[in-house]
Amino acid sequence: MDSLDRLIDLALAEDVGPGDLTTEALIPADATGVGEFLCKERLVLSGIGAATRTFLAVDPRCEVRFYAEEGSAIEAGTVFGQVEGPLRALLTGERTALNFLQRLSGIATLTRSWAEVLEGKSLQLLDTRKTTPGFRALEKAAVRAGGARNHRFALYDGVMIKDNHLAAVGSIEEAIARARRRAPLLTKIEVEVVDVEGADRAAAAGADVILLDNMSDERIAEAVKVIGGRALVEVSGNVTRERLPLLAETGADFVSAGAITHQSRSLDISFNLH
Repeated sequence: MDSLDRLIDLALAEDVGPGDLTTEALIPADATGVGEFLCKERLVLSGIGAATRTFLAVDPRCEVRFYAEEGSAIEAGTVFGQVEGPLRALLTGERTALNFLQRLSGIATLTRSWAEVLEGKSLQLLDTRKTTPGFRALEKAAVRAGGARNHRFALYDGVMIKDNHLAAVGSIEEAIARARRRAPLLTKIEVEVVDVEGADRAAAAGADVILLDNMSDERIAEAVKVIGGRALVEVSGNVTRERLPLLAETGADFVSAGAITHQSRSLDISFNLH
């Protein structure tokens, strides 16, 4: 059982528990039906896999079909999928499936609106680890569906030396040296700094990526010049969609924004029987 199966099982256990009282009281066990997914506002679709596997977890006899692909832009009023099967399963699974679709499409849609600002520019949009616990794989997939790239997935797949690490170790140079001795050969080492001097020191000490945290546009541009190509440059902190064009002019390589996951809203999608 993979992480998505476990998440779906947890969600269904939370919502259904020992049984769907209403559906079991009203619907004969042998009744069948068809339900359709309808988007009620423009969106970028994400969560197809989670929704499909939710219905199959309720009853493997369900047949789930989507008429649009992950990452597709869909206009309001569009029927974009259908589930056919035991009527009890359709009624029991609809809320959990919609929760996945609404949440993940919200992330993909918000991400797309940010990514479109950077079209044709060299600055690349990244996500962060500011995700809903248990939902990280799904939310990062939604970010990709929206047109951005993923930063490290978790603590185990990238070295990122942050301010508290530096406080614990004592210096940028020593932190990079320790990381270099222990990290796998092909793993990049990223260091977070808060000023131009720190950026210069991190580059001199051999950082592969330097994160400029909560710096003004002017200071970012200055730091990029000081780094001078010795490392890739990421900017983060107080990043808004409106600020992206200015950040793109600084010469930085990446901009990371937790907002594309934690500030998104669930979108309006319905599931209607017919």
